Amino acid sequence: MPGPTRRAALATFAATTLAAPALRAQAAWPDRPIRLVVPFGAGGAVDTLSRTVAARFPEHANGQTLVVENRAGAGGTIAGAFTAQQRPDGLTLMMADVGANAIGKELNPALPYDPLTAFTPIIHLVNLPGVLICHPSLPFTNAAQVIEAARARPGHFIFSSAGNGNGSHLFMELFLRRAGLQMVHVPYRSGAEMVTALVRGDAQFGFPTVSSALAMIRDGRARPLAIGNPGGTPILPEVPALADTLPGFNCAVWHGILGPAGMEPGLVARINEVFNRIAAMPEVVEAVYRQQAGRVVAGTPEAFAEHIRREHATWAPIIREGGIRAD
Repeated sequence: MPGPTRRAALATFAATTLAAPALRAQAAWPDRPIRLVVPFGAGGAVDTLSRTVAARFPEHANGQTLVVENRAGAGGTIAGAFTAQQRPDGLTLMMADVGANAIGKELNPALPYDPLTAFTPIIHLVNLPGVLICHPSLPFTNAAQVIEAARARPGHFIFSSAGNGNGSHLFMELFLRRAGLQMVHVPYRSGAEMVTALVRGDAQFGFPTVSSALAMIRDGRARPLAIGNPGGTPILPEVPALADTLPGFNCAVWHGILGPAGMEPGLVARINEVFNRIAAMPEVVEAVYRQQAGRVVAGTPEAFAEHIRREHATWAPIIREGGIRAD
């Protein structure tokens, strides 16, 4: 064999030999139970989604289990800080959330990690639509009427949220900014408390997820005015999208799967494949819709990374200019 040809063959053999263990590891993933860190407590919406996914994990993942580990607190950033410190070996993953994984540093400058660099995005799993609601004693039936009334009386109306920097707070701030309105913000400690405050009449408006407000909407204790994401939601087909009144308006709670920074691309592709298969299962799609009025997204790691960047670009200016800090 001529010298250059022999050298090329040896180089190819060496590269293949060195790559083989990594390729075997990717093909074998997972070869043991995987930990899924959930940034909120048991029984909530994120926990429910995580356990729905975990129930179907073994049949697509070599019979291995996905062990849900709840690490609640600090708006999800306790879980974020823990996940960011783990080895990038695919054995510890996180159910991503906007606070912990996109805007946490804006809400808390002392956060010990940067959400935009501390993680490896793997897959965008679901979007959960928000809904602008009002107390049923008010005369409003759509967002345009709210805008007209609030412009005439700046600072007169009160809106509740599930806490400073929570999605329900940010969604409302985006609405107020886009429409040029002023309202008084009263934060509560959870989505249930914020909706209850509105039902009691302590606040006139709120922007919770559809799943948080659906029971109260259906029994007439809260009136839906507009859906946050374009196209609305089939679970409330009579409620228009807010984009019909404010073109381009788009907001939704989202969750996905990510791991610590530095994960090997082949391993990321393998994990993405597993979760795409789970996300495509009819029973998972149905559970997300039925339990949370949500929509399965799925897709590539690159698409999820771009989504996180867009979310940061949307919310960071609102947080900074509004002086918003996490509770």
